[in-house]
Amino acid sequence: MNAKIDVLNWKILKLLQENARESFANIGRKVGLTPPAVAERVKKMEDIGVITGYKAVVSHSHTGYQLKAIITLRAFMGKLRPFLEIVNTYEEVVNCYRITGNENIIMLVVLKDQFHLEKFIDKLIQYGETRTHIILSDVVSNAPIRKREA
Repeated sequence: MNAKIDVLNWKILKLLQENARESFANIGRKVGLTPPAVAERVKKMEDIGVITGYKAVVSHSHTGYQLKAIITLRAFMGKLRPFLEIVNTYEEVVNCYRITGNENIIMLVVLKDQFHLEKFIDKLIQYGETRTHIILSDVVSNAPIRKREA
């Protein structure tokens, strides 16, 4: 759905993307609305699917995962469907996308160490050819969705 979002809703979205725990009162002060008016706008954006959820951003390194990596998978013939059915059970996978190009899948994974990475790749290679890219640092992470200029 391509919802029309007015200027005030974009301001509210910007603030919520910066801090989803911001109170409606604080948002209202910043955008010039009452807290109930902010709540109504947020509820409407949730109802039409503009806002799809709220979550905490958790540090992988502070939770015991020393490696973060991007792994692509080029599935063997007949192995894509079985992989798609099992991938959500892998605790290492933070995000997984089906993509175009030579590879079928791209995943963001977190791992304890290089030994964990090796074991994880061993699980994946039954489904296809993998390519691993260790992430050294985040350059852009969780950037806000901004109003597209016409």
